[in-house]
Amino acid sequence: MNVLEMEEQAPLRAAGVRNKSFVRYVLPILATTYVAFSLYFIFDTRSRLASLATSENAAITELRQRQLATEKDVKGSNQALSQELGMTERELQAAYAGTKAELRQNQKSFERRMQDQQNEAIGQVTGQVAEVRGELSGAQKDIAVTRADLASTNVKLDRAVGDLTGQSSLIARTRADLEELRHRGDRNYYEFTLYKGEQPTQLSTVGLQLKKADSKKNKFTLNVIADDLVIEKKDRGAAEPLQFYTGRGRLLYEVVIFTVEKNKVTGYLSTPKSAATPISK
Repeated sequence: MNVLEMEEQAPLRAAGVRNKSFVRYVLPILATTYVAFSLYFIFDTRSRLASLATSENAAITELRQRQLATEKDVKGSNQALSQELGMTERELQAAYAGTKAELRQNQKSFERRMQDQQNEAIGQVTGQVAEVRGELSGAQKDIAVTRADLASTNVKLDRAVGDLTGQSSLIARTRADLEELRHRGDRNYYEFTLYKGEQPTQLSTVGLQLKKADSKKNKFTLNVIADDLVIEKKDRGAAEPLQFYTGRGRLLYEVVIFTVEKNKVTGYLSTPKSAATPISK
């Protein structure tokens, strides 16, 4: 080995010596420090766990004491409640027995009163029945007399005031009345039935058209078509003579409605004997 190679290897040996010295001294110090910190952490953790265990034991002991005290209070309350319920049950039984006996007594008294009232009512009804029988006997006689009067008088005609002339005239309220008027022979009579919404019905020289019918109020509204004119008879009642003049001779015509039904009326047209004959009937 020459001098030059020895000079090149001298720094390497110095570095190797330094590295060995670092390993020899520094590593033990680091290891000791790590062990010390580990022991401190272990002891600190154990201390905390011990403190926590002590706190939990104290809390469990306090909870058990509270539980024992609560159970003792509940037992005492249950005993007191049982005694009170026992007394209440006995009192209720005694009260029920007394009430039951009173109810039975009241029921018997009520039944006696009801029987007395029933007997009294039966006596009154028996007397009233006898009285009604006597009245029925008299009513039967009156009915027989009325029937005889009706048999002798076939039709009763009424007089009503016309809406134009202000004079009363005989009117018919039924078909039987209308037949009686026809037999008198002093006027012409044409019976009709009108329906709401239909075209005018032609009678003699006039037309009649129903515009409204109220069966509840027995009212109606009627259009009279005569001499190319429309005469409205508004809100008129059944058996009310509706009068109007028509023709060259200004003849008096009269309309009377028998019945007012829903959307339908029935009645007759009365014309003088000198009036024209009907176009349709």
